[in-house]
Amino acid sequence: MTRTRYAIVGAGGRSQMYVDAIAETYADRAELVAVVEPNPVRAALAVTRAVERGAAAPSTWHPDRLEDVIRDERIDRVVITARDDQHAPLIVRALDAGADVVVEKPLTIDAESAAAIEAAVERTGRQVVLTFNYRYSPRNSALRQVIQDGLIGDVTSIDFQWMLDTKHGADYFRRWHREKHSSGGLLVHKSSHHFDLVNWWIHSTPRRVYASGGLRFYGADNAAARGLAPRHDRGTHDGAHDGFDLDLRDHPHLKELYLDAEGHDGYLRDRDVFGEGITIEDNLALVVDYANGATLSYSLNAHAPWEGYRVSVNGTKGRVELDVVERGAVVEGEGLHPVLDPSAVDAGSSGSLRPEGERLLLQRHWEMPIEVEIVGGEGGHGGGDAILLSDVFVGPGDDPLARPADWRDGVQSIAVGIAGNRSLATGLPVEVADLGIPLLAQPVR
Repeated sequence: MTRTRYAIVGAGGRSQMYVDAIAETYADRAELVAVVEPNPVRAALAVTRAVERGAAAPSTWHPDRLEDVIRDERIDRVVITARDDQHAPLIVRALDAGADVVVEKPLTIDAESAAAIEAAVERTGRQVVLTFNYRYSPRNSALRQVIQDGLIGDVTSIDFQWMLDTKHGADYFRRWHREKHSSGGLLVHKSSHHFDLVNWWIHSTPRRVYASGGLRFYGADNAAARGLAPRHDRGTHDGAHDGFDLDLRDHPHLKELYLDAEGHDGYLRDRDVFGEGITIEDNLALVVDYANGATLSYSLNAHAPWEGYRVSVNGTKGRVELDVVERGAVVEGEGLHPVLDPSAVDAGSSGSLRPEGERLLLQRHWEMPIEVEIVGGEGGHGGGDAILLSDVFVGPGDDPLARPADWRDGVQSIAVGIAGNRSLATGLPVEVADLGIPLLAQPVR
């Protein structure tokens, strides 16, 4: 079997899932040929990780030479795990240089770059795959199945609450995500996952968005208003720490990826969540109208005392409710650290009033509620990551739930966040068709 030749662009934490998949699970069909990363420390770590898993050492390149590596190393596919605002230019350059693309969500962060990606796909005819791993989580797939089977009839409305706790949520306010020009804010970086789920669950597209929200907990102004004592500029410091500090020296993996690498690019992974310079929101609420007539009511809180989400879908025949507790409490003294996969975390709250778990309830009109079984698997996101990686590296099979996603799904998911950001800025509702992205201006079929 001829192996597909891969380059990974961006060697931060998220890239490691792909290094492992290429070097181990799919080594019979995939080959990691190159690592494209401007920071030499992180590039070297990616090479070492690949070699430790049995692969030949990939070459290392600077992103400025992306076209050269695609040509000289005969790259078939590029996996992009770089910072969000860098996705679009890297996607366009890779497509024009002759490679297909696999990209982490979000596709990009604004309307102009989304339109540029669409033009590049049409110009080159190449493929862009989006890795929406939440679609593959068994609980989310089970909800899709209930709706797809018509058990609640035609969807009329969706209520969706997402709680990020002071372990996970705080982490967006100490790294590059805290600056909207880099991440698009939580409405794009984080919520694109959630908006994609809604689009996919109800098989429709967003048409009109109204948003409200602000920075109400994190940041220097909020800290001053609450009378917090002066703080260190970063979590890695000597002396006493509190629950919001991230001391990179306490986490060997983060230390080697970021603290040991910061001398090359000045990137600080552990900035104070109550410091200056935060331009994203931590409380958000949206109303979204869909092409099929349904309305979404969505909220996100990034400083909750517990982590999880609640979604209720109303239909003409009844209602289905998914309740998920990923962490029941953030306990003082545990310390704060980033959570890459909250679904894999055991907070040790068995016996608490908010135990970790999930429940899917279906209640049709004139009937008692019933619990729908959620069948999980091994690994990240309840076994969903393994199915996702198979779709990426082997190719999607006949999936009755239509979980594999491409750039069109990526555009539809970020459209809500982009329109939401515009609504936050203007105080007005925003028509998705007016964003200037050709795909979104097409008539509803």
